[in-house]
Amino acid sequence: QVQLAESGGGLVQTGGSLRLSCTISGRTYSSYIAGWFRQAPGKEREFVAALRQSTGRTYYTDSVKGRFTISRDKNTLYLQMSALKPEDTAVYYCTGGASYPPERIWGQGTQVTVSS
Repeated sequence: QVQLAESGGGLVQTGGSLRLSCTISGRTYSSYIAGWFRQAPGKEREFVAALRQSTGRTYYTDSVKGRFTISRDKNTLYLQMSALKPEDTAVYYCTGGASYPPERIWGQGTQVTVSS
């Protein structure tokens, strides 16, 4: 069974950068899709980015295009976040699954706070 564990959240000023990491334990299949969702206070969870393991194709929500980059190195999924804005403040979740967007498996979440 695949398990996900995020790290790397924290407090950063507007315009700053953070890199989130997600350790993937367990065996993933070739069609596996790994991704990130986030949930801001009082809002629903929203998709942020995903990476299809078999092809390397990446997906991003419009609000983070050009600022966030998703990547994977062996058993670690990354989300490099740059030019952060206060509206990026949320709990970020690492996710995985067989279909897009990946919502089957969730990590415990890591808090990202961007101060204005």
